Amino acid sequence: MDQTKKVLCRVLMASLLVAAYFGKNCYIHRSYQEDIAKRVLRFHVLANSDSEEDQALKLKVRDAVGSYMAPKMKEASDVEDCERIVEENMQKITAAAEEVIREEGYDYTVTAQLGDVKFPVKTYGAYTFPAGTYEALNLVIGAGEGHNWWCVMYPNMCFSGEEYEVVDREAKEALEQALTPEEYASLMENKNYEVSFKYLTFLNKDR
Repeated sequence: MDQTKKVLCRVLMASLLVAAYFGKNCYIHRSYQEDIAKRVLRFHVLANSDSEEDQALKLKVRDAVGSYMAPKMKEASDVEDCERIVEENMQKITAAAEEVIREEGYDYTVTAQLGDVKFPVKTYGAYTFPAGTYEALNLVIGAGEGHNWWCVMYPNMCFSGEEYEVVDREAKEALEQALTPEEYASLMENKNYEVSFKYLTFLNKDR
């Protein structure tokens, strides 16, 4: 009976330590995510469906919007300025998307707006952005029931010439300037925490 209590005690202690570890890290990274979200703007394109044709169309729409917005993004001095530029160009962004859709022979509608969107964890080069809610330019094609494409619009990690999701020197510098040192460092960390339940070996040692 005493031996059983001893084992249970160790299991309970191990569980509490693991819970405390995860609780602390979840709180810290949630706090960082909320702060980072205030300083970046993301870009989200949602396809009509998951058909091969609709997914290909999504990327062509992305390309058209990227080609139009890339030079304008260079004018943004901070996230608020970027939001202003996007708002001022919303009609032209929509028109650029609609033009591609018509050229490809579809009659899908397009909605473009700034709003809060939930994003999963996403890595761009050395930077891992935590999952959470971010403000984004949200572009929905047709029914919007297909897989999406997303990136960081400010600082610009979306568009670099003909390439996408490229973190060049300018983007790194802009990101470092936009964030606090702690927030910037948190993006460089590996978020894939692994826990080894070595404490549970006590179960075998005492038997």
